[in-house]
Amino acid sequence: MIELVKKNWTEKDFDEFEKYLYSLKGNEKEIEFEKKIVNTNLDCLAIKVKDIKYIVSEISKGNYISYIDLFKINNHTESIILGNLICKIKDFENFKTLLTKYANVVDNWASCDCIKVKIKDKDLEKYFLLAEKLINSKKEFATRIGFRILFNFINTNYLSKILNILNNLNTDKYYVKMICAWLLCECFIKKRDETLIFFNNNTCDNFIINKSISKCHDSFRVNKQDKKLLNTFKKNIVNK
Repeated sequence: MIELVKKNWTEKDFDEFEKYLYSLKGNEKEIEFEKKIVNTNLDCLAIKVKDIKYIVSEISKGNYISYIDLFKINNHTESIILGNLICKIKDFENFKTLLTKYANVVDNWASCDCIKVKIKDKDLEKYFLLAEKLINSKKEFATRIGFRILFNFINTNYLSKILNILNNLNTDKYYVKMICAWLLCECFIKKRDETLIFFNNNTCDNFIINKSISKCHDSFRVNKQDKKLLNTFKKNIVNK
């Protein structure tokens, strides 16, 4: 076992830590499956989720900022660990700098979706502006992280702004469209009436609308009547 609670992470500490990670890796089938699902160019280790949560928890008890500052991503697991630790940064400017750096190097949806931040009411505006900046990135996964942050704003007075962003989005990026569909589904679940108006009148990408409706159908949080109603808003997709 390795000591993960440190006063300061060094290059040597990280090298030892990386050896520890490889000792936890799954079997060949598990690694192959993770590689296929995540679709990353990084090596996959297929380490169990509970083990990754434990590692993040232990590192965060010490000087986790010094771990982040090393900014090491040599495999997919390290990407997930780094993303989770960045989310623990309380100082916004430091968080913004490191998240932007992270967003510009990640290459898969899982590394985006591990970004879960808790935002205080007084900080909503600056986090929303950060989300918008990432959304406007030319990099697919930086954009996806921007939309991931917007999940925090569904139950706020920013809902209309979220729907407006979705309405005006012009992208051909698959992983961006998928998270937009997920976001719109969550908007419907949490803010049904407002989002229903959007479904009835929008210029949103057809794929996003249809996939969102599909996600609503898959959710136990949407009743049968609404699932039937949502079918009336499906759009025809014309192949160009």
